[in-house]
Amino acid sequence: MAAQDGPAEPEIPDNDDVVGTAMKVSLSLLALMAAVGGILFVLKMSEPVVVPEKEEEPVLPQTRELPALEIPTVQFVDITDSAGIDFIHENGAGQGAAAEKLLPETMGGGGAFFDFDGDGDQDIICVNSAVWPWAPEQPDTVPTSALYENDGSGNFANVTVGSGLDVSFYGNGVACGDFDNDGLVDLYITAVGSNRLFRNTGEGKFKDISASANVSGADNGWSTGCGWFDYDLDGDLDLFVVNYIEWSREKDLSFGFKRDGTARAYGRPTEFRGTFPRLYRNDGAANFTDVSAEAGVQITNPDTGEPLAKSLGLTFADVNSDGRLDVVIANDTVQNLLLINQPDGTFMENASAAGIAFDNNGKARGAMGIDAACFRNSDSLGITIGNFANEMTALYVCQTPGLPVPIYRDEAVSNGIGPVTRVELTFGVMFADIDLDGRLDILSCNGHLEDDIQKVQASQHYEQPPQLLWNCGADYDNEFMVVPEEKVGADFTKRMVGRGATRADIDGDGDLDVLLLASGSTPRLLRNDQQTDNHWLRLHLTGSKSNRSAIGATARVTLPDDTVLTRTVMPTCSYQSQVELPLTFGLGDNENVKSVVVTWPDGKTTGVSVTAVDQLIEVAE
Repeated sequence: MAAQDGPAEPEIPDNDDVVGTAMKVSLSLLALMAAVGGILFVLKMSEPVVVPEKEEEPVLPQTRELPALEIPTVQFVDITDSAGIDFIHENGAGQGAAAEKLLPETMGGGGAFFDFDGDGDQDIICVNSAVWPWAPEQPDTVPTSALYENDGSGNFANVTVGSGLDVSFYGNGVACGDFDNDGLVDLYITAVGSNRLFRNTGEGKFKDISASANVSGADNGWSTGCGWFDYDLDGDLDLFVVNYIEWSREKDLSFGFKRDGTARAYGRPTEFRGTFPRLYRNDGAANFTDVSAEAGVQITNPDTGEPLAKSLGLTFADVNSDGRLDVVIANDTVQNLLLINQPDGTFMENASAAGIAFDNNGKARGAMGIDAACFRNSDSLGITIGNFANEMTALYVCQTPGLPVPIYRDEAVSNGIGPVTRVELTFGVMFADIDLDGRLDILSCNGHLEDDIQKVQASQHYEQPPQLLWNCGADYDNEFMVVPEEKVGADFTKRMVGRGATRADIDGDGDLDVLLLASGSTPRLLRNDQQTDNHWLRLHLTGSKSNRSAIGATARVTLPDDTVLTRTVMPTCSYQSQVELPLTFGLGDNENVKSVVVTWPDGKTTGVSVTAVDQLIEVAE
């Protein structure tokens, strides 16, 4: 078939010719680039070399020189006898063959400073236990708690007889507060058995209204710490009561506790079932409702479903700065509890999340007494807890102020508390500015359970000395230091079977005196004779819209250098004890203050005019 006519096809060159041409072009370009680069290199090398000037040595910050550290002399003088305190605590412990060694015998010994007659000075209540009803020998005169009236100068008269408090039961702890807002401070006393609410009717008389007020608790219960606080901010005081363990004489004896394999010993709380705390809402007219279950304060063990708490110490603090008081509970051999107050009147348990449930190794300790305060004069709250022998006192410090669930860290080792408190068995523990320098110190009351503990533990003694840990400030390696005997006095360091501890200015001189309570013995009333020449200011707050005792109100004193001292009216602290309601501010060498502001429980504030220091000022809402 013949080809058709059309445009001619382009001629396709041979592949080898194309590759050869491309190679020639590439080599020519590379040669040109190399020549240009060489010229630039020569020009660069011909430029003068600029030698930088020698850099100056960096100026390091100067090391701040701290003032010489000298522990102040704060002498305490034992005035127990001369002041008229003749109380002897009865714990029921028998002797010889009659010694059954029942666990409650080791735990009693609470007391409080409070102004029961409204005359402006601080009186004393010492809580007594009792002789067991099954004891083979009964005393001619049954032991009772003791009420002492202060004459204003630190001398006391025993006014128990006829007061209504002269009744015998196995008492433990005490809470003082004006629950009916009538201007008279009432008393609640916990016990092995039924608890007692004594309404102050005036003229030195108290009436037991426990049953009608619905706050007796269980007849077979064992209540320990207790305290008044206005959890629902309705202007009256509600009542919180913690309980220890499910206990009975029969159960205690059945365990057959032995100290060295032969001799009867006091039991361990680990063998007993835990118990729930109780929250009683004040409904007015001396009526209370047990709202423990619906308020969420009854915490169970997640593994067993049984009550978790084995509680001894109790305090209240606004841990997250939301204006509501939260509940902090020290538990023995199980985790501590932090019940955060919610806007709807319930509580959420957050101790583990907050970091105060256990020690730094995640272990529960034998926690006894407790207190909380802004001890660094900052917004960071500190919580101190006294623990069992060979377990250091804890000092949990808030790292994140203002969070709904703040984070705490136990700083006991880093700030010097841990090593010096490890050996002692600490019951009562509290913050107090003993030398009036503006920093809160820590005071502890110590004592063991077994009277012959040294036979099996050489480092332990039944009677142990109290301790005063001086706050020298966070700038030093050890933030707290033990005040030695030559500075604090032999009357203070004398050994005792210490339990509760409380503080008040009993003689109107501005510094804080101390009452240390003991198990099975006499208390020790110690007058503070410090001679530091430091100034002070005391505030006594009275509520009107808020509860009359002003519990939960906070006062802030700003010093001339803008340091802010923060104190809250919170008498519930230490171990089964309460401190006075007035607030003490040590001012150091400051002869005036810049400002004083009181924040009441409802959030409203009152400015206080201070024309002179070294005085007590009454502040009404």
